[in-house]
Amino acid sequence: MEKDPSCCQDAAKTAAGEMLGPEAQLDDIVGAHTDYNEEEEEQKYFRRKRLGVVKNVLAASLAAMLTYSVYLGLLQMQLILHYDETYREVKYSNMELEDIDRKVLMGINVTPVVALLYTPVLIRFFGTKWTMFLAVGIYALFVSSNYWERYFTLVPSAVAIGVAIVPFWASLGNYITRMAQKYYEYANYKEEHVQEQRQAPRGACSAYIVVFQTIFYICFHLSFICAQMPMLFFLNNYIYQLNHTLSGVKHCGTLSHGMLTGFNKTVLDSLPRSVNLIMVESVLMAAAFLAMLMVLLLCGSAYGTTEEIDLRSIGWGNIFQLPFKHMRDYRLRHLLPFFIYSGFEVLFVCNDFSLNYGVCTLGLEKLAYLLIAYGFSASTCSSLALCMLRLRRQYPLLAGALLHAAILVMLFCWAPKPQQVEQAPLLYTIAALWGMGSALNKTGISILLGMLYEDKERQDFIFTIYHWWQALAIFTVYLWSGLPMKAKLSLMLLALGLAAGSYIWMERRLAQRVAFRLPRMPRPRHRASGYRYLEEDSDETNSEDEGTSRDNSQHPAEEDETPRDDGEQRN
Repeated sequence: MEKDPSCCQDAAKTAAGEMLGPEAQLDDIVGAHTDYNEEEEEQKYFRRKRLGVVKNVLAASLAAMLTYSVYLGLLQMQLILHYDETYREVKYSNMELEDIDRKVLMGINVTPVVALLYTPVLIRFFGTKWTMFLAVGIYALFVSSNYWERYFTLVPSAVAIGVAIVPFWASLGNYITRMAQKYYEYANYKEEHVQEQRQAPRGACSAYIVVFQTIFYICFHLSFICAQMPMLFFLNNYIYQLNHTLSGVKHCGTLSHGMLTGFNKTVLDSLPRSVNLIMVESVLMAAAFLAMLMVLLLCGSAYGTTEEIDLRSIGWGNIFQLPFKHMRDYRLRHLLPFFIYSGFEVLFVCNDFSLNYGVCTLGLEKLAYLLIAYGFSASTCSSLALCMLRLRRQYPLLAGALLHAAILVMLFCWAPKPQQVEQAPLLYTIAALWGMGSALNKTGISILLGMLYEDKERQDFIFTIYHWWQALAIFTVYLWSGLPMKAKLSLMLLALGLAAGSYIWMERRLAQRVAFRLPRMPRPRHRASGYRYLEEDSDETNSEDEGTSRDNSQHPAEEDETPRDDGEQRN
């Protein structure tokens, strides 16, 4: 009988398997799977990374929206309640709440003046994400201080808010810009410069910066709407009608002086119960705590671990000096008037326009609707910044400036009469148009800074300078609150004209390829020992550190560097 060939083959395979032993079985277990597609798995991995970046941007935007909704809503409710004479006498007879409120506003507006001295150090020490978390926690502290309204609770928490304002906004601007750069890296992971971890080509991340900054400001401007919820659903039930609150007001609009002169000292028809106030404050506290959790749990890190160590290792003295040195760049100097006007306009619409035009004409009960119109328009029109994907970047900023200039001229010539409620449609229209200009202004400046300064080592310094000048402008508005309305409008028009002219001149110099000065970034100085920064070979590390110190001694941080090629100035 002939043997079956297949039986012979199976016997041979069995014998070979026995001869190879465990190695063959191990290859069967850990060997490459027949269905495994490396390219497809790589695409899935980077798709998850991109979705994670989008999640980070949305979480940071919603957390900022919740934080400022709580802050603005509570501050507005607190000032209205403390303004009423009956409320002060019945609930806090000997506390002098008016004086406490003045010191609260002083703490919020004056403290940021020195923020340039500590903000970069704070961001480099804690990191971008943890600076955001710390600032949101300070805003939550301000809410908790209102449970027990005393001088030693309200004033220190207001000073803490003033300390946190510039670090909060500088870290937010840096975070959103970094997320745009990360999204570019994950979307173009096959590019050679991404794989070698080199800097992206100039302007490569611009489209992502436009989209992400637009998303942020669409979400953030909703805070002006959410901040009016305590007023709409709680405080409006206790407010007198306009025929009582405006009985002593003689002039509105451009003829007014100070902050609504002649407004009645009693604005509450009946006093809210303490239990109801505690319930409202508890809801606001829950929203602030939710914002903290969103930053803590949903926001990823802006930099890798070794990147943060590199940023921190340039020396605290250099970190302290670099914001001042960056202001020698003519691009920043030309943008300073726009930074200042950006602070002017947001406080003008919330204080001077809302009170001397809106409340003076429609009554205090319509204040919430006026600010809702502003917030809804600003949130919606922030999407107009997406036109920078197709049009030149000058258009949004200059369009917003032109719109605000037209409104300021109209307000300069308009003096509505007190209790003239038929002017309501015009006032709501002006508030909506001002919101459109604010949206183009805020979104355009943040996008422009992200385009001009794409180096991740400089972004926290640049956004610190921006928001510090904005805080100085807000402090100036706080100081001029007692001026006549015509003087305020004249100063606003002057600042706006100077900002637009200076920005046009900057773009002209860039088009002419005029070289700009940037301070040289010191090289990181790492220690060879320790677990925070691991090196493969300590001998190589020591020699590298010595070489770095020699290079830094030959090229100190005070020297300036100019762009190596003119192509860097295209954007």
